[in-house]
Amino acid sequence: MDCVIQKAEVLDGAHLMRIIWQDGADSIYPAVWLRDNCQCPDCYLDSAKARKLLIEALDVYIGIKDLMFDKKKVHIMWPNDHYSEYKADWLKKRCFSQQARERLQKELFLPECQYWGSEFQLPTLDFEDVLKDDEHAYRWLSSLKKVGIVRLTGAADKRGEVLKLGKRIGFLYLTFYGHTWQVQDKIDANNVAYTTGKLSFHTDYPALHHPPGVQLLHCIKQTVTGGESEIVDGFNVCQKLKEKNPRAFQILSSTFVDFTDIGVDYCDFSVQSKHKIIELDDKDQVVRINFNNATRDTIFDVPVERVQPFYAALKEFVDLMNCKDFKFTFKMNPGDVITFDNWRLLHGRRSYEAGTEISRHLEGAYADWDVVMSRLRILRQSVQNRN
Repeated sequence: MDCVIQKAEVLDGAHLMRIIWQDGADSIYPAVWLRDNCQCPDCYLDSAKARKLLIEALDVYIGIKDLMFDKKKVHIMWPNDHYSEYKADWLKKRCFSQQARERLQKELFLPECQYWGSEFQLPTLDFEDVLKDDEHAYRWLSSLKKVGIVRLTGAADKRGEVLKLGKRIGFLYLTFYGHTWQVQDKIDANNVAYTTGKLSFHTDYPALHHPPGVQLLHCIKQTVTGGESEIVDGFNVCQKLKEKNPRAFQILSSTFVDFTDIGVDYCDFSVQSKHKIIELDDKDQVVRINFNNATRDTIFDVPVERVQPFYAALKEFVDLMNCKDFKFTFKMNPGDVITFDNWRLLHGRRSYEAGTEISRHLEGAYADWDVVMSRLRILRQSVQNRN
């Protein structure tokens, strides 16, 4: 990025500043935004990277009293003689043009998303490499963000390995099932996952208003027959549903569905939530899928005439998930850890036979996307600085 200032001038009665850059591009900055983001010690706490200036103290109609510049800095005097200076690279990064804003948003949020189907090649990395090396950890989390799932191999076949991954990213997401939880056949199971039966495609924990963003599952023991894992790229399926049946997509992305979870584990709990099964952002892009048929409540808060059309739309969505073109099946081996996007992927499990002793044991945990993205940005900076 060429950050050399060729010219700086005030416009619109001193309410705007225009910079012409050496590369020929130009940028416009509102005076009120410049004053709000003064970087001096009175207005900005550098040790916390946080603004000190209060909105109560901001004149929203402020104009620029005096403007000076050199190749690498802009110097502004305000009407009350407060002085501010702004570095060229800082300003150019925050340019208000659509192209510059889009570039910065991509840098901050890494929105690239690669859809996949049954031909999927599961990204795989070594567990110990991820724990010890920033380059491998960066590959892990960047692939997780882009593709939605990464398998780590070589973990010990004992409990506690997912806690190490939690520490690697920062910390895990505590729920009513604990910091970690054991997926195995249990008497009087308090969750359908703790049985030997087939699990249909679902996301975990839509009974929470903020479902966990990332799930970690570590295989400690695996049954000889059955117990295969099934995954599907929910965003890809949503795209197909929208093409094939726009009405079904509209119903699932506009109807609030009740979810519930009641029981005792880490502590006793009685959880209720409402979600659209397909959640869209303000640009109508799918950002999260909220669907677990086991915890979908018997309470359904819609007018009676909307009930059957909802079921028809949901059935079509689930039938697409189970289509051979979309689902990917694999079997975890002891020492494998799969880490996946719980807002994007739906996962399931084939049934297996119960024995006299536990034949299949996974340890699971959750992480929040804010924590994962924080670590990903830090790792990216570490890798870039190293290279």
